[in-house]
Amino acid sequence: MAEHAGVSMATVSRVLADNYPVAPGTRRRVLRAVRELDYVANTHARALRGRRTGSVAFVLNDVRGPSFAQVAHGIEEETARAGLLSLICTTHGDAERELAVVRLMREQGANAVILIGGVVDNAEYRRQMTTIAHALDASGSRLVLCGRPPLAPGTPTTVVEYDNEPGAFAITSRLLAEGHRRVLFLGARADGSTTAAGRLAGYRRALTSMGVPASPELVVECPFARAEAQAALRARLARGPDFTAVFAATDEVAAGALGALQDAGLAVPRDVSLVGYDDVAPATDLHPRLTTVHVPYAEMGRTAVTLALGPDGGPPPEPRHALLTTHVVIRDSTAPPPR
Repeated sequence: MAEHAGVSMATVSRVLADNYPVAPGTRRRVLRAVRELDYVANTHARALRGRRTGSVAFVLNDVRGPSFAQVAHGIEEETARAGLLSLICTTHGDAERELAVVRLMREQGANAVILIGGVVDNAEYRRQMTTIAHALDASGSRLVLCGRPPLAPGTPTTVVEYDNEPGAFAITSRLLAEGHRRVLFLGARADGSTTAAGRLAGYRRALTSMGVPASPELVVECPFARAEAQAALRARLARGPDFTAVFAATDEVAAGALGALQDAGLAVPRDVSLVGYDDVAPATDLHPRLTTVHVPYAEMGRTAVTLALGPDGGPPPEPRHALLTTHVVIRDSTAPPPR
């Protein structure tokens, strides 16, 4: 390229890096050569010379989930504003793949690595994440936990959470205020996932606060997926509709629940009220439209990027922690219980 422009390699380097004064005419010749030769900088070579790639990696379970997609949109929006690239990696629920991806992003010199979604919060998970957080910090990067609980105080991480359990408490309280006393929770998880566990805890706290017994037979396990949720509630309905409301752990689960109720000849909300959690696409696509808990997913993504980066693009000097609020969105899927 230097030969094509008739200048030295040092001059080309200065123009591309834009870190040293170059005469306007010389700069124009170099930039014309860039266009004519279709030059693209080799980011791997830059990394070998100690320069950061200028990227933020976000790691999630599945890009098809509407809540994950909203977080990803917020991340991409904020990284573009900061002049960085977004790298997306999926794990399909494989914890070992998640660790491998984080290590790879550290090798690639990502400015921050954002992990999205609930986890099984046990001692082994915390040990691994603490090790990774310190390793990323030592390399000038930052581990971001988005929608996950924080690690031990002082761990070099950025944490962006939302009030998961209070949102579940609020929407269950809404059903109880309408007169429901037999509220089925659909979407419990045997693996101890923090997202499901928090929502189940909020449901149970609301029952306790109103003096309503928390019946084990009203808690049904199923994955956060429409088909599996429909099958789980269909099996539960075979024992008889001994409940007047369903709290689905996600809007996707609520969509499956609605299908099972309609298959059983039950109308929502005339026979059974139905609520969800997340306020993503299924909530307004269903008929009736779903009463649910709004989670600010896109804001979570933007906040994750903003808090993860210091003024120079590297990690901030201290760990940061943000807690975003949820709220109940009332639509058409609830009513007082039938007599």
